[in-house]
Amino acid sequence: MKLQKLFLVITLTSFTSLAFAQTSAELKRNKEAIQREIELLQKNLNETSSSKRLTMGQIRAVNAKIRLMQNKISIINSEVKNLDNQIHENSNEVRSLKGQLGQLKKEYAGMIRFAQRNKNSYDKMMFVFASEGFNQAYKRIKYLQQFGQYRKKQADYLQGTQKNIEYKIGVLDKNLKEKSNLLSEQEQEKVKLSKNKSEQSVMLNQISKQEKQFKQDLAARKRKQADIDRAIRNAIQREIEIARKKAEEEERLAAQKAVAEGRPVPVAKEKTNSSYLTASPEAAKLSAGFENNRGRLPWPVGQYSILERFGTHTEGRATYNNDGINILTENGASVKAVFEGKVLFVRELYGTYIVAIQHGEYFTIYQNLKTVSVAKGDKVETKQSLGVVASKEEGPVLHFEIMRGQNKLNPEAWIAK
Repeated sequence: MKLQKLFLVITLTSFTSLAFAQTSAELKRNKEAIQREIELLQKNLNETSSSKRLTMGQIRAVNAKIRLMQNKISIINSEVKNLDNQIHENSNEVRSLKGQLGQLKKEYAGMIRFAQRNKNSYDKMMFVFASEGFNQAYKRIKYLQQFGQYRKKQADYLQGTQKNIEYKIGVLDKNLKEKSNLLSEQEQEKVKLSKNKSEQSVMLNQISKQEKQFKQDLAARKRKQADIDRAIRNAIQREIEIARKKAEEEERLAAQKAVAEGRPVPVAKEKTNSSYLTASPEAAKLSAGFENNRGRLPWPVGQYSILERFGTHTEGRATYNNDGINILTENGASVKAVFEGKVLFVRELYGTYIVAIQHGEYFTIYQNLKTVSVAKGDKVETKQSLGVVASKEEGPVLHFEIMRGQNKLNPEAWIAK
């Protein structure tokens, strides 16, 4: 029973270490991803800060960087907490193993003393010949054999437990060093965060001085986006109308055929925009495929950091709505389709291109492209290049939207985390 208990402790120790390693690796990957985003934002800030006039893009970049730095500190806190739990577990295991080692040593010492008293062959033979019968003699021979085997096993367990203690102490030392490094990293990140918050405060003061200019910039942005939204909605509505007319024509032909054959005319079902857009088997399959990949769609660019999220935002005293997400990427980055589909339209507005792709009743919109490599009606595959992102005052920023019919959806709920 003691040997089984020892084996169970060692097994549970290994399992706990594995689970910890997986959690720690995941936290490390998340932290590295956040650091890449921070570096991308800082690189963009360095490139766009040459202008004397503060831009909305710079403000958004600093806000995004502060948010990411806070997330990074939060992850470091989780890493420290994980290490504290592991240190506590390992300390308890070392104490438990030391207690078992002491018990094993006592048992082994008792066996050695017994073996010393019965070490010569004569004593063993007398022990066997003193048996009352053949069965008892056979059992005593087996006992002597098993005793020798058991003593060897105990010696192996003794040695194994000693090595396990040494290993666990080594792991504890490593845990303590990791914790010390993480605490040092945490302090460095807090200093950086404080510096960036000071930079943010300076920018906010500057905003109040340039409030008139910011209002004008924001009004211009709203007008441009309204024009783009109108173009997108009109294109989608045209697609709905084409699908509606096609469906009505198919119903009319079906009714004529039924009359000609003397059958009852099929009762037309009430249609919606969704049913029109998914009327064909191909469109229905695309819609289902897109929907089934919710939360797993690839990012439209390779390097990315969300500069502005979906929803309502406030700049100074002005409020505006973002119907998608603004993604900061690298200069010359390729913009890729997040799912297979058909190019609904390619349009140039305000010096850059917009590409809209239809996936059944779903649509993905890619704004602020410098060049395009697709045309209206083209069929595209997942991750196929659509063009190259343009770089303006804010840097290389892609505006990305997802729509279901005419309804805007939050892209972050659809793209892979």
